Amino acid sequence: MFRGANAINLDIKGRVTIPTKYRQSLLDDCQGQLVCTIDTQQPCLLLYPLAEWEEIELKLSRLSSMNPHERRLQRLLLGYATEGEMDKSGRFLLTAPLREHAHLDKQIMLVGQLNKFEIWDHSVWQQQIQQDVATEQEAAFELTERLQDFSL
Repeated sequence: MFRGANAINLDIKGRVTIPTKYRQSLLDDCQGQLVCTIDTQQPCLLLYPLAEWEEIELKLSRLSSMNPHERRLQRLLLGYATEGEMDKSGRFLLTAPLREHAHLDKQIMLVGQLNKFEIWDHSVWQQQIQQDVATEQEAAFELTERLQDFSL
């Protein structure tokens, strides 16, 4: 289970260093095999342990290639999907097309989202968080049934 927001830097080759606190569980759960793809709703990347990604692929395989909306989702998620392995130093290479999609420069945020990570450009992340907090404070949105039942 991944949680927390971690400010880290991309190296000159475009590699992200996975924080130490996550490395052992990634090695235990998926031998360091990860898949990264784009988020189709936000300007960030999604980084999955291989087993979690395989569940997404199974769902994608059930979509119809004849339906233009379903095919578009398949094209985007599978087309950008890049499989790789953490190296001995805990680094994972983000390809140039992935970095371009999320406008990643040197300073990035690795954000735990239970079964995956989001990877954001640091400044875009800060803007998104400010926007999210403002939206929550204004309560200017319709609560889903699940949110109505949610309490802290």
